[in-house]
Amino acid sequence: MEDTGGESPQAADPEQAPLNEREPGEGGIALKAADEIGRATARDVREALHQVIDPELGIDVVDLGLVYGVEIDEKGRAIITMTLTTPACPLTSVIEDECAQMLAGLVEEFRVDWTWTPRWSLKMITPEGREQLAAIGFNIDNLPIAY
Repeated sequence: MEDTGGESPQAADPEQAPLNEREPGEGGIALKAADEIGRATARDVREALHQVIDPELGIDVVDLGLVYGVEIDEKGRAIITMTLTTPACPLTSVIEDECAQMLAGLVEEFRVDWTWTPRWSLKMITPEGREQLAAIGFNIDNLPIAY
């Protein structure tokens, strides 16, 4: 029972569309909830994740395109599907700790399901993320895209 807001992905093959162009939930992030009455919603969790900052780039994980989905199960637990810029990133536990801090009081339990499919790319950065990176000196449009 996925919460798609009545919208469907624009691309013919949604798996091939960059995540920031998908429309299954707000911001291109798949949002799913079993029961949103009296509990934190997937949107609430996604908004809280805007406060989780990538320690290397200083930009939040949502605008970097690292969050692929947020689900609230029938017991009110948040399941966050996300990736990192590289599977070799040593900051997994730092980002999980930040998630715990930002979700404290919002949900009683959460888990991060790390995934490497699809592989993260610069195309997944939101327009807001691009603006934030430009403000600190990165010109995303002139970087070579390796994949």
